[in-house]
Amino acid sequence: MNKKISAAVASAALVLGSSAANAGIIIPAGEWTLDVNGNVNVYATHISYDNYQSVAVGGLAGAGQDSKEDNTQSINTGLLPAWLGFTGTTRQNDLDVSFTISMQPGVSDNAVSGDIKNPLFRQAFLTFGDKSWGTVKMGKDLGIFAGQAILNDMTLLGVGGGASTVSGTFTSLGGIGTGYIYPAWKGQISYTTPNFNGFTATVGITNPNQNADASVNSAYQDRFGVEGQLQYAFDAGKVWVSGASYKYRDGNEAAAIEWDATAIDIGAAVNMGNLGLVAYYYDGEGVGTTMFGGWKSGAPAGTDSGVGTTGNERDSDGGYVQATYVIPSGTKLGVAYGISNLDRADSNDTTDLVEENKRWTVGAYHPLTKHLNLVAEYNNIESSDHAGNNNESDAISLGAILFF
Repeated sequence: MNKKISAAVASAALVLGSSAANAGIIIPAGEWTLDVNGNVNVYATHISYDNYQSVAVGGLAGAGQDSKEDNTQSINTGLLPAWLGFTGTTRQNDLDVSFTISMQPGVSDNAVSGDIKNPLFRQAFLTFGDKSWGTVKMGKDLGIFAGQAILNDMTLLGVGGGASTVSGTFTSLGGIGTGYIYPAWKGQISYTTPNFNGFTATVGITNPNQNADASVNSAYQDRFGVEGQLQYAFDAGKVWVSGASYKYRDGNEAAAIEWDATAIDIGAAVNMGNLGLVAYYYDGEGVGTTMFGGWKSGAPAGTDSGVGTTGNERDSDGGYVQATYVIPSGTKLGVAYGISNLDRADSNDTTDLVEENKRWTVGAYHPLTKHLNLVAEYNNIESSDHAGNNNESDAISLGAILFF
């Protein structure tokens, strides 16, 4: 892979969940080394819709689309929001110690004043450890389960699926909901082992109320979420498996419906010269297709709840395959196909939520400079639900992403 593109992807991966200093703006500060890093990305997107008046409930093709229009335009960020991160590192008492704090402002606003959007705050965590015994992380960062799925998605440098129908939103979906479940940003306490000849393992407890519905006392749960990952890295790439387990509650204490949400995945990313290949698969129960766990059991139309009205888990699975190739000009060309499926819970489950979301992405990512990449993407999404509704959207995005 071209070194400039590789650096951009590595920078994105570091921004999304690493405590190690990356190639940002390095500032020595006494006993600390401060790394100021991030990105700014902006894309103009045109979306057209087929059968937009018969939208699949919970589908991602045309989600949020006005039934009176068959096309929209917007200016937004892509899968990555604009980012400003601060990472400080030091060595004290035979420990590597670090902190990371970041914020994510928008690059556009749909309000008449153009200035009412507030930034996101996706990271605030500390780490301590040593290469001899491992690293402890405490705070808010990217989830462990499905984290590698999003970090190896080529649309991390672009838009992917789920481009907003209006300007002013923060991010698109990339391959979220069309190949993998969003790992989300979670309060966590995790431990990662030392590197044993390429093998590393991570296990952690996470915020137990992730995706809870506070309106129905779902916040009262009896255990933490648990997530873990095993990875083997080698010269040409890496393979990994990860999993997650949560317990949800819907309703008050006297008449609560409870269910378990569990998932496992497996993936591989291999680079052979200028060719890059990624294959990924996940399987889960009670987790939905887009946001892990979905919403309460009596989910309203437009969601991908992981359970039926009686609390029985819905099975879901999916994955994506991706191939990229860097041509002599340095441009990385890529194609990806992803799919996410959601079954009914049982024969009594008559809620007509999404059954399938699938996506094709074709992209070109050109390094104009060491840090600046021009991006062109085409994304096609097809959605269908259990009632037989189906629709399709086609999006063309043109823009740029600058890492520092």
